[in-house]
Amino acid sequence: MTGNSYYYRKLHSLLGVIPVGFFLIEHLLTNYEAFRGGAEGHQGFVDKIHWLNDLPLILLLEIVGIGLPILYHGIYGLFVAFQSRSNVSNYGYFRNLMFTLQRVTGVITLIFIIWHVFETRIQVALGNVTHDELGVVMHDIFTNPLFFTLYAIGVISAVFHFSNGMWSFLVSWGITVGPRAQKVSTFVWLGVFVVMSVMFILTMTAFTDPQFQDTSVLDMNK
Repeated sequence: MTGNSYYYRKLHSLLGVIPVGFFLIEHLLTNYEAFRGGAEGHQGFVDKIHWLNDLPLILLLEIVGIGLPILYHGIYGLFVAFQSRSNVSNYGYFRNLMFTLQRVTGVITLIFIIWHVFETRIQVALGNVTHDELGVVMHDIFTNPLFFTLYAIGVISAVFHFSNGMWSFLVSWGITVGPRAQKVSTFVWLGVFVVMSVMFILTMTAFTDPQFQDTSVLDMNK
């Protein structure tokens, strides 16, 4: 495996952007519909879910285009995390802190994604809930203070892992090669981290609205 480690790492890096990044951004945009509030937010959230699940070959896309790449990225990421060592003399304290947090948040994110998919997509596949009831599922999760806290940790970890991973991706693929470009990139992706984290937390708070308890508010305009 040593001789091919360069290519494994490049693939791992690429899959951290596509489709893991797509998975995160798609969830942000879909769930942010809930922030519209009340019955309108509930309806918008469910409409987005139906739109996604009506796409052609959606199951194949989920498995081959999202599931397997995330699985590879997660498993190889664990391998890298337990083998990597910080290097303060070469990169300084801040970059080594980011390096360490990248590994820690990677483990948290993998656990979080497994939990989230089990609570949502797997439950739909098993017939325990419908797509229209996912808003109720999220409401039940976020009105539980413990689960809300765990979700917040998972979401912030995922956003950090993506944002800091994008900084590393741009460096490793030769896009930001100089100190100035890397410094600018640091501020850009720090901004992305803050904005996405705030949007996710606002969305989680929106799901606590009592309107999400009742699916009878759906299709209110029909």
